[in-house]
Amino acid sequence: MTTITSPAPASGTAKAKSAAGRAPMRRGLLRWLFVAPALAYMALFFGYPLVRNVVMSFQHYTPKTYFTGEAPFNGLDNWRAVFANELFTDALWHTALFTVGSLLGQFTVGLALAVFFSRRFRLSGFVRAILLLPWLVPMVVSAVVWRRILDQDHGMLNTALHAVGLAPQDGVPWLSSPGVALLSAVLVNIWIGIPFNMVILYGGLQEIPRDLYEAASLDGSGPWRTFRSITLPMLRPVITVVLVLGFMSTVKILDLILALTSGGPADATQTLGTVTYQLSFLQLDFGQGAVVGNVLILISAVFAVLYLRANRADFGKGK
Repeated sequence: MTTITSPAPASGTAKAKSAAGRAPMRRGLLRWLFVAPALAYMALFFGYPLVRNVVMSFQHYTPKTYFTGEAPFNGLDNWRAVFANELFTDALWHTALFTVGSLLGQFTVGLALAVFFSRRFRLSGFVRAILLLPWLVPMVVSAVVWRRILDQDHGMLNTALHAVGLAPQDGVPWLSSPGVALLSAVLVNIWIGIPFNMVILYGGLQEIPRDLYEAASLDGSGPWRTFRSITLPMLRPVITVVLVLGFMSTVKILDLILALTSGGPADATQTLGTVTYQLSFLQLDFGQGAVVGNVLILISAVFAVLYLRANRADFGKGK
């Protein structure tokens, strides 16, 4: 007698397929649940202020608005007024000079010190710790100290230069001359930013395999060729990070300029950050202040996009 085996119920197979199909959905939902707090934080503390700032730039927003709640839209009037203001044009140029000069000085000196300290010697750790002090001191404190140092009549720098015959009798007007004040601000910011560049670049140098330098030495490569062919290419990712972070912190700088020169003399050190402060909190025109703030955000966004595109291109070449 032949026994016929009946097939397994189709319902069991359907349930298994259904469970297998729901598993990826559950994993995806779990991932979103972990990310949700960070997204909520960014939307609340970054997204909302950004959108509010953009909207404010198209409104007639004054102190009266805080009492009446009325902020009528005025179209592009705020934007036209800001772009027609010669102070904004000058501030844009000063911001470019201040940012480029600061980044070049901080990076060059920071890289030189990082290379110097990569060769260990007695008390190297102690000297590195001393060089970190400008980075640890609050920027306002550093600016106040440097304001005293650069004072034309009683500053230590002019006194020292006069003692060796390198300064005129009345001293160098470091902060009181429109032609010198911006340069002085750049030099102070370079002094403040050197430790950060040195520390990050020093860490990058420690990650370069020593075998590469030994092979270059056996091949007869000199110091400059070794630095150009090995050190710089291997440091490129670290250099990119240093320059991007330096740009982001320098282009919007405010407290240093306010404490050092207050934007003077004759608006010679006005930057986009100080103009935003002046329009918003001195002239109390929050709409025009928001316009300058949006310009700063746009500049930072363009720089970030270019940085991401460059990194993506480098990653593609590496692959």
